Amino acid sequence: MFKNMPWSSYEEGQKNHGEEEESLTSILHGNQRGELTLFIASITAAMRKTIESNFDASAGPSPKAEPPKDLQSEDEKIMNPDVDPATSDVAQLDKERKFREQQRKELSAQKMRDLKKEALKFVDQWRLHVIQRVGSIVNSEEEASSQLEQASAPANATHSPSDTKIDPSPSDPPKSPKTVAEDQLTSLFPPIATPLANMEEPKKILILHSTLLLLLSLEHYTALSRVLLLYMTSSFHLPLKTLTEDEEKVAKGLLEAAKHMSGETETQKKAEENKTSRKWKVGLASVAGAAVIGVTGGLAAPLVAAGVGSVMGGLGLGATAAAGYLGSVAGSTLIVGGLFGAYGGKMTGEMMDNYAREVSDFAFLPIPEGLKDLDAKASETSKKQLSGSHPSDHKAAPQISNPLSQPEDDVFHHPGGRKSLDGQPLKGAEKAAVDDASSRRLRVTIGISGWLTSKPEILTPWRILGPGSETFALRWELEALLNLGNSMTTMVSSAAWGYAKSEVIKHTVFAELSMALWPLGLLQVSRVVDNPFSVAKSRADKAGEVLADALVNKAQGERPVTLVGYSLGARVIYACLTSLAKRRAFGLIESVVLMGAPAPASTGDWREMRSVVAGRLVNVYSANDYVLGFLYRTSSVQLGVAGLQKIEGLPGVENVDVSET
Repeated sequence: MFKNMPWSSYEEGQKNHGEEEESLTSILHGNQRGELTLFIASITAAMRKTIESNFDASAGPSPKAEPPKDLQSEDEKIMNPDVDPATSDVAQLDKERKFREQQRKELSAQKMRDLKKEALKFVDQWRLHVIQRVGSIVNSEEEASSQLEQASAPANATHSPSDTKIDPSPSDPPKSPKTVAEDQLTSLFPPIATPLANMEEPKKILILHSTLLLLLSLEHYTALSRVLLLYMTSSFHLPLKTLTEDEEKVAKGLLEAAKHMSGETETQKKAEENKTSRKWKVGLASVAGAAVIGVTGGLAAPLVAAGVGSVMGGLGLGATAAAGYLGSVAGSTLIVGGLFGAYGGKMTGEMMDNYAREVSDFAFLPIPEGLKDLDAKASETSKKQLSGSHPSDHKAAPQISNPLSQPEDDVFHHPGGRKSLDGQPLKGAEKAAVDDASSRRLRVTIGISGWLTSKPEILTPWRILGPGSETFALRWELEALLNLGNSMTTMVSSAAWGYAKSEVIKHTVFAELSMALWPLGLLQVSRVVDNPFSVAKSRADKAGEVLADALVNKAQGERPVTLVGYSLGARVIYACLTSLAKRRAFGLIESVVLMGAPAPASTGDWREMRSVVAGRLVNVYSANDYVLGFLYRTSSVQLGVAGLQKIEGLPGVENVDVSET
């Protein structure tokens, strides 16, 4: 991913024009330029420390009950003057000692040592390229690199979220979404002290905007780059909206400017390469970059790059400086197209054939902003699209039911050639919404539903997601999820379940799991759901592998991805992150939210998952989810169930308890 980048000759031009237009070199004077590179070096040091904390054995299940380090046995606990036997929970202290021993043993394994080493190697390479890029503008690559070596993470600056318990009847008045977002920003990404924070707000915004363009000039916008900007926004005491709106404007500006770029030579070269390669076939292709901007490839003339600078300027930044900061991105539709997913990753035929056999239904369904407000008629059109995966249609339209088997030429067409999931061209308001370049973003969010009772439930939960990200719903194994949903509906509406719930509530879900206390009547009707759940759970693991392949092969382009899922959708995410960790695919995932996950709660599993997530990793659980407990009873309950409990011993995992909601 990281390589020497052609920074473009525009940089010299922007330095020479510093007196004529605003740029980093015109608003930063003397030591302030060094302060910027030192500031970025400090932030990236904090990010590195966050990764190191993921492999720290000192984190325990309950920091408030942390025992003295020299305690090794029950007798030592009682005899130690730091422990009062009358008030201390000796059993809890012993539990913590065993937990730490398990942590040390786990982290000493070669598997974890290798994972830590490669995760740190990746972030170090990214840090070096970022600091050298910024240094090439404000001072020098050498000076910036020197600061990088000297920078250290400030105390309490690492990403270490606190656990949350949702109270259905809070005593305090509810906060506005804006206030909650600002509080979360400073809590999750603690501000790092810098003299630059005392500058006027317009100048701080210009610095943030310029840094975004410099990060894009690396020809990718990784999850790490996004987290860096979140730290900068928090440290500058700017609202989160400032960053998200800037990202939207930059995405729109790049796509608008790319419409005027062309290069037939590069187009022909790309076409020749495509004849002998097989691209990753996912539903995202139908609305990806090339389909939106009409990519023809090639490098633009300097005048075109200057035009990009005009579009990307704004916020006080001059056009020449903007073009210089973007570097090669300012003049290449190939790079812009790749950023937005215009060119899918390549896979070997063998891998594709294997997944085509294992996962018969896998597609990304776009949820552009315009589609959220379509009338009822357009909604009916969306429902018809979802029906494209019906088994009866498989023979007639294999390219619809199985995106993996689409002919290569059907991927990344120009706007006029794009098809809906039923094989027909998009029409009316829906086509206009998808075609609208304003719906493109520099970030991607994928929502993954679990068991279903109707097809529209694939899309419905994710329409609420905000406009700051380009949103997709993942359609996977639709038939299996509908079968499970129908079976669960039958079970929970039965008399046996009603009686069982009244009995189960006398104990706890964990007691039922560990002591097999499920009522006999409920066990007798379990066959209704056991097989559908087992089938869907197995398919979820395979779909997670396919999702990991799609992300590794850049179906989303060079943009950070946020994954949100509930029930078996969360299981898909668990399988995806586990696969990414095994493949050392760092920098792809920004944040993850798993709700009611039928997945292990073991620290080792979540440590691996955390290693490939740059931002937030959130586990939403309910200790009262009897349905999940019952369905998961035949699995490896000794490893815990993430959807029923908090994840212990990992400061980078955020637990949200919704048991009382």
